[in-house]
Amino acid sequence: MPRTQSPISRRALVLTALAVSALAVSALAVSASLAARPLGAQPASVWSQAGTQGDYKVRNFVFQTGDTLPELTLHYTTLGRPQRDGGGVVRNAVLILHGTGGSGRGFLSASYAGELFGPGQLLDSSRYYIILPDGIGHGGSSKPSDGRKAAFPRYGYADMVAAQHKLVTEHLGVNHLRLIMGTSMGCMHGWMWGYSYPTFMDGLAPFACVPTQIAGRNRMIRTMAMDAIRADPAWNGGNYTSQPPGLRAAQMMLYIMSSAPLVQQAQAPTRDQADSVIRAYLDARMRSTDANDFLYQFDASRDYDPSPHLARISAPALFINSADDQVNPPELGLAEALAARMPKTRFIMLPIGPETRGHGTHSLPRVWGAYLREFLATLPPR
Repeated sequence: MPRTQSPISRRALVLTALAVSALAVSALAVSASLAARPLGAQPASVWSQAGTQGDYKVRNFVFQTGDTLPELTLHYTTLGRPQRDGGGVVRNAVLILHGTGGSGRGFLSASYAGELFGPGQLLDSSRYYIILPDGIGHGGSSKPSDGRKAAFPRYGYADMVAAQHKLVTEHLGVNHLRLIMGTSMGCMHGWMWGYSYPTFMDGLAPFACVPTQIAGRNRMIRTMAMDAIRADPAWNGGNYTSQPPGLRAAQMMLYIMSSAPLVQQAQAPTRDQADSVIRAYLDARMRSTDANDFLYQFDASRDYDPSPHLARISAPALFINSADDQVNPPELGLAEALAARMPKTRFIMLPIGPETRGHGTHSLPRVWGAYLREFLATLPPR
């Protein structure tokens, strides 16, 4: 059939974007820096331009591999202002960590910021200091596609978390966090923060991951996606001049990994609609993704395994997964077993419902907001 995109398929593609996880979302275009301001009275359309953006230049950043980058750029967005108590401790900072392939500004959507950051909402940006960093290799932070290509240091999750800590403490001057939230990869980073800096936060809210090594189907799909790029002669060891076709096969793996069957059936109930939606999705991803960036982003998870360190996590945690998440299938029982090893952790498995979107449910506060409200009420007074 012709691969032209009808209005119906365009609408379906928009819905598809809600269904996929942050693993499948490319970094959003970054707009010019705007002063932070109260946002609740503004139309939802302005969230995409909200906040104050900046770059922190870290000199001679040393990676876990021993490689050094003379200058590491860490891009970020903030909303609100830090508030300190009489002892100079920041009491209102909230760090929110994005998923693989995303950026901090991905949270500035009507469906996320519009549900959380407005006046009177749970994380009202006139009361909280919201920090939205771009991880290494993502968004406006340093990444292979900036010019180094495959000569870029092979970063891991430990490097990403260490860089986030430097940004928060050295550049933003925040010495304590009220809350760390994270989605998908950000969920995994949240657990790493929990054991690496156990007294730095009042609470953790990691959504859509499990606190153990990535294995089984999850790792197999990641490996196939990376192999699809590396095995493509056009990749040329990372020194390509146009995106290698293997990247499209990698995107196919990613879609299967992060999609939800019930959602896709509702979006594409006919053969022709299904063909149109998936082709339009892949075409869009090929226009917005760099193969080296993609490869590095997925390879970075190789050092993730908080399971030996769970006893060091002393902060209370709200841990949420959804039953239609194909990245973290509920039948494995891993989340429940690992949460039981952390007495201050409350684990919730969201049942499949009309508003869940598979792995992407992690970015829908209207689904889990009530649990977050209850959790915030249990934290010590600010």
